[in-house]
Amino acid sequence: MKLSLVLIIYRSNSIVAKESSIFCENALKDRNIKSKRIESDFDEIKIENYFCNLVSLPEVVIVLGGDGTVLKSANTLVKYDIPLLSFNIGGNLGFLTQEKEFLFDQSFIEILEKEEFTIDSRNRLHCDVYSNKKSTGRKLIKSYDALNDFYFKSVEEDISPTNQIQIEIDNEKVNEYKGDGLIISSSTGSTAYSMAAGGPIVHPSINAFVINPICPMSLASRPIIIPNTSKVVIRTIQKNKKEIKLWKDGSKCMTIKESDYCEINKVTKPCRMIKFDKSISYYVKLIKKLDWKGDLLLRNSQIN
Repeated sequence: MKLSLVLIIYRSNSIVAKESSIFCENALKDRNIKSKRIESDFDEIKIENYFCNLVSLPEVVIVLGGDGTVLKSANTLVKYDIPLLSFNIGGNLGFLTQEKEFLFDQSFIEILEKEEFTIDSRNRLHCDVYSNKKSTGRKLIKSYDALNDFYFKSVEEDISPTNQIQIEIDNEKVNEYKGDGLIISSSTGSTAYSMAAGGPIVHPSINAFVINPICPMSLASRPIIIPNTSKVVIRTIQKNKKEIKLWKDGSKCMTIKESDYCEINKVTKPCRMIKFDKSISYYVKLIKKLDWKGDLLLRNSQIN
């Protein structure tokens, strides 16, 4: 890969991420590679204006931060089809990022130029919100895309608010969930909120959705993994007369009213993410991030 221009996005309100972005900029400059640094609090208009003034698009977008920074960058930049290279700077778990050592020893430049990497295509979720009033009929209100997940929680701020949600899969009513909410996640998002709510870990290369109730009141309400070719419809139970809030990738979207419903399916355009050949494997990442035992013989030899 020949690098002539790189976009660097770094986590806002993080001194460590800002300093890392300057380090990255200088490392690229030493190789006569142009770059542009922007903070992660950008909006879509700012990105569009930046790209409009370019003769050609950047070959790579480098993201410096945690998974939240990666999610925002991925959802905003996916339409430009530029691969993302992310480093865990100042974040926590970092399931979507490469090890920061590749950045600080400046080996990332040589790895990119020698193409010692693969590009993971991460499937995303799409949600259409419809109003279905008797007076106006079905009407599209809003559309959203997410890399990790969509989830539904009560609007109320009670100590223990509950809601009732009906779910349909491929035009078939499947269940009604009563509890704190419901998560629909991609395979990539299975290690995010869904995992925290007791959902299964799904390898990101598996084309699946995870439907996971949040603290259900019935023990029969269990997580389920379905093909990501499915169409999932979410409705509030009208007799409940409670609104619910739609969230995507940890950000509030809108309130779903009694007459509204959501259709969730796979986005045609995936997110392209760079994974170095020398990076740790997915399973080693799980061992490190979740403190699993791994190879006990190897672990004991490292201690001794």
